[in-house]
Amino acid sequence: MMLVLLAQNPGTPTGPEFGKASPLGLLVILVLLVGTALLVRSMNKHLKGLPETFEPEHPEPDQQADEGTDPGVIPNGTEGSDPPKPAST
Repeated sequence: MMLVLLAQNPGTPTGPEFGKASPLGLLVILVLLVGTALLVRSMNKHLKGLPETFEPEHPEPDQQADEGTDPGVIPNGTEGSDPPKPAST
């Protein structure tokens, strides 16, 4: 008996109120728009506070090959030399 009820097609809803939006939907959309505007405003404030570049002003010798350099590039004057040895502590 339960399978017969579940297998039945409920039919398409009809009537004068079918498909109309409620005022609650408009309220939800307005709240989402206000929240998005506040998030964009906050993000812009944070982005204005960032430095123009993240490169160090005075890089240390051990920072010669960092994330900003091309992998596998050897600086001029060091071709054929051994890689630097780690400093012992």
